[in-house]
Amino acid sequence: MADKKIPMRKCTGCGAQKSKKEMIRVLKTPEGEIKIDKTGRANGRGAYICDSAECLKKARRSGGIAKSLSVAIPDEVYDELIKEMENNGK
Repeated sequence: MADKKIPMRKCTGCGAQKSKKEMIRVLKTPEGEIKIDKTGRANGRGAYICDSAECLKKARRSGGIAKSLSVAIPDEVYDELIKEMENNGK
């Protein structure tokens, strides 16, 4: 049997390549709404970020998520990301 391929994604903060399951997906829906995709399967354009506050700071400062999704990211999304990271740490 062939080995199963692990999907890899690039963090918009630090630029590291990690498996898709290790990262948090920020989604731009077809309607233009920005939200966190906990399933990793929702329909729309996704940008990935490591589950780390340091990567979130880098992505926010450089605008990495906004560039990937081609839209301005509201502060509420960043606040929700911080909460998600805190919950994953527990």
